[in-house]
Amino acid sequence: MDKKSLAFWQDKAATLSIEGRAFIDGEYRDAEGGRTFDCLSPIDGKLLAKVADSGAADVDAAVSAARRAFDSGVWSGLNPRQRKAILLRWAASIREHMDELALLETLDAGKPIADTTSVDVPGAAYCVEWFAEAIDKVGGEVAPADHHLVGLVTREPIGVVAAVVPWNFPILMASWKFGPALAAGNSVVLKPSEKSPLTAIRLAQLALDAGIPAGVFNVVPGAGEPGKLLALHQDVDCLAFTGSTNVGKLIMQYAGQSNLKRVWLELGGKSPNIVMPDCPDMDRAANAAAGAIFYNMGEMCTAGSRLLVHRDIKDVFLDKLIAAARSYTPGNPLDPNTSMGAIVDKVQLERVLGYIEAGRAEAKLLLGGARVKEETGGFYIEPTIFEIPASGAKVAREEIFGPVLSVITFDTVEEAIRIANDSEYGLAAAVWTSNLTIAHEVSRKLRAGTVWVNCYDEGGDMNFPFGGYKQSGNGRDKSLHALEKYTELKSTLVRLR
Repeated sequence: MDKKSLAFWQDKAATLSIEGRAFIDGEYRDAEGGRTFDCLSPIDGKLLAKVADSGAADVDAAVSAARRAFDSGVWSGLNPRQRKAILLRWAASIREHMDELALLETLDAGKPIADTTSVDVPGAAYCVEWFAEAIDKVGGEVAPADHHLVGLVTREPIGVVAAVVPWNFPILMASWKFGPALAAGNSVVLKPSEKSPLTAIRLAQLALDAGIPAGVFNVVPGAGEPGKLLALHQDVDCLAFTGSTNVGKLIMQYAGQSNLKRVWLELGGKSPNIVMPDCPDMDRAANAAAGAIFYNMGEMCTAGSRLLVHRDIKDVFLDKLIAAARSYTPGNPLDPNTSMGAIVDKVQLERVLGYIEAGRAEAKLLLGGARVKEETGGFYIEPTIFEIPASGAKVAREEIFGPVLSVITFDTVEEAIRIANDSEYGLAAAVWTSNLTIAHEVSRKLRAGTVWVNCYDEGGDMNFPFGGYKQSGNGRDKSLHALEKYTELKSTLVRLR
């Protein structure tokens, strides 16, 4: 793909048509009472659109549409190959609208256009394709039974699935929910974050145009209210959520208070990145450590926000790390050469700056720590690195969701494992070593859903389940395990004689 210029993206942004209404039962509609909220760009703080602020009537309408569509069999009753063909058309349409969707994502979330065009939008299309290709290849079981019986074990779509998704990877994280949910035959009500709703709203029309029937894919933008309403709704069968651990706990409570809907949670992280003294390539490890926390402005649940470095190599490694960190210079996200964009909004900016101030009081600041480019009206923070005297420091324990790295020194493998696992989270981890035994043994002992060895955040294909231990959530996105989440198991026993 040719690398387009800053001027190209600026010109396209100036003429971009932005839809802000909810999408319910196959059409765009205003929220009841015409309620809206302002969608501002973190690039410069300017208004992008007034977006429908969905309330109870809108959520009820979306869920009712989803239920009618499900019960009618217009989607759930299609043969797998028919759903596959429609989903593949939708994925192709996402690719055809790459520039538009990537630009919406960049303007809305502050992500560099180089990332939205190479990772976010193509990743969403790939996710839809992957699950589309899977559904006519997975089957059930013939279970062992007494000879007078035939025992069948089958999977059926669960019904109405609500997907409540975050603002850090708006289109990609949404696809990890709606991709398998739709492939399995469910109807979906998608609630995007109020901080980044625009790609979800646009995707809905593309889904309809591709042949997904009205009512099967609905979008209800808004702040916290529609998410809570979906979690409490008696006619939602399953809710899949990615976001903070605190909100995830509330969603589980709401499910218990209503209809015991299935709840799948992908929550926070404070992931350890362990560099052993026999690290096979310190330059590559330092570059990976910088990318692990500064890519996407640190707004990643898997961010390698705790760097554990062996004392014998600490000084040399930190020099390399700081040099690598300096390449992440905050800039205009519409510039294809920008490696680090804007923090998603002012609320998150102030949250991250608050953690940095706390870090100054309890740790040693090695790099950064300041807001920059304030004259643009946007929200930018430079890469920030703290050396932590003890792992009990606030910046080393709590999820910040910003470009703030805590460096912790260790002396033994056992100490590194203890520090790494001393967290309420367990989403991801990494270890760098030349010793195959250490690599395997440390990987086994790390309490995390994904462990990388001599790399970080690699393996972006859909074959690997994604999710965490402990308070990082339950269930898994991606892979066939995700497809299972959106189905119910049924045992059928047929007596022959």
